[in-house]
Amino acid sequence: MAAPQLSLKGRALRYLSMREHSRLELGRKLSRHAEEGDDVDALLDFLEKNNWLSQERFSEALIHRRSARFGNSRIMAELQSHGVGGEALQELKAGLKDSETARACDVWQRKFGTVALHPAERNKQARFLMQRGFSQKAVQAALKGEPQEP
Repeated sequence: MAAPQLSLKGRALRYLSMREHSRLELGRKLSRHAEEGDDVDALLDFLEKNNWLSQERFSEALIHRRSARFGNSRIMAELQSHGVGGEALQELKAGLKDSETARACDVWQRKFGTVALHPAERNKQARFLMQRGFSQKAVQAALKGEPQEP
């Protein structure tokens, strides 16, 4: 005997109970399971109205998960891909800006730990940090091997 089919609302609540989702991401997941007559946008509106779906909570959770390993540009790109934009994105970016240098130094310390003596090694370390989305300024500070707070 097959398991009973979850309703669209039940499926949405199950997804949200596992972790925060953006409206765009949850809409994409639910539309795969929507049948004719199901209104995914109305369900998303209902979830937002009841505060079960929150773009702000999603953004904070994503930043919390990613900030220890990635730089601002990588985090901002991921937020944009999830449909976060406009003024909310600018506020989040401003909040992350203050800690970027310290986060870059922390990532550098965990990965390398010693200041590179040769240009090739220094370039390798810089590329690693830049691929992680850290700014040029944060990378330069990290390569010196000492956190510099503004």
